[in-house]
Amino acid sequence: MKLFLNDPASLALQDALTGLSLRQQVISNNLANLNTPGFKAARVSFEAELRSALEEATDPLPLRTTHADHFGDAPMALDAVQPTVQTLNDRSMRLDGNNVDLERELAELTETVIRFQASTQLMTRKIALLRGVISGR
Repeated sequence: MKLFLNDPASLALQDALTGLSLRQQVISNNLANLNTPGFKAARVSFEAELRSALEEATDPLPLRTTHADHFGDAPMALDAVQPTVQTLNDRSMRLDGNNVDLERELAELTETVIRFQASTQLMTRKIALLRGVISGR
């Protein structure tokens, strides 16, 4: 669900928060299945798609087309960015087939928490700025 803020920076922050939230859930699931035989860890990716959409959304001279084939694909809207979950089937560190690496999961969880907190702070500051403008402070 998108908030009422629909400028590129706000949409990018909302997409980042959505992706980071999903990443935290996937990491938690990986950790919960640390000792489950045959379990394969998963990863969430969204940064490359978000970066590409943000670059297109902030293009100073975006091309307008009347037909999809004129200039190739139409620019991706920021509100269309969706995180994807991929299962890691390529490696297994243990004899039971489980490939969850505790140290890697904890490091990724820490990084995700820090990024989520930073994104939340940026969104909070943006909303506070808008409140100040609206109230005349």
